[in-house]
Amino acid sequence: MEKQTKKTSDETIPYVEFADNANERTPCVLVLDCSGSMRGEPIKQLNAGLSALEKELKDDIDASSRVQLLIIKACGKDEAVISSDWVDAMNFTAPVMEAGGLTPLGKAMELALQKIEEQKCLYDSCGVTSKRPWIFLISDGEPTDYGWEQAAEKCRYAQQNKKVIIHAVGTQGANLEKLAKFSLMSPKRLTGLKFTEFFLWLSRSVSCISKAAPNADDLLEDINDWNDE
Repeated sequence: MEKQTKKTSDETIPYVEFADNANERTPCVLVLDCSGSMRGEPIKQLNAGLSALEKELKDDIDASSRVQLLIIKACGKDEAVISSDWVDAMNFTAPVMEAGGLTPLGKAMELALQKIEEQKCLYDSCGVTSKRPWIFLISDGEPTDYGWEQAAEKCRYAQQNKKVIIHAVGTQGANLEKLAKFSLMSPKRLTGLKFTEFFLWLSRSVSCISKAAPNADDLLEDINDWNDE
């Protein structure tokens, strides 16, 4: 979306979405493993889940104007690609993901941290308050890029310093031990290919957080629809 400016009686406000919608934002980043092992039914179900997330957030009046999304695709040999840049949920269109290549999760998570810092600066410059950002890392494998351990350490450091909240979710075949290195919290295991159930839960969770009082950081606890205990 092209960035614009909008003049008011007092000032010029960058980014017309903030001029028209001054609500506090809840930024949420999805880091999605789209490596070759996701070909076929897994990537099909992932795309179905993203479409469900779009609909659910748009149908929620509060979440649609308060939640902002950014989607990063980990793909290729050493690439992290922004599939959907920061956008309010009301304007979010689920990207169609394609599978291929390896799993550069370190690069993708470093990009997620960078984009969060940039967006936080933008919020501050526009006078928009925000909740602590969320990152959801979803993978069916393990990191394959060089230096991913250093990236994981940066993620834990950012979480320790309350810059971000990071959750790792492993699908079938994922190395949970390695995914755990990206977060201070234990990773969860997705049952089968229940991406739609997961994204519906995610939508309800970020909606609740977006409307909650300050420092209310807990997600909804009911994860039975998608979690493989």
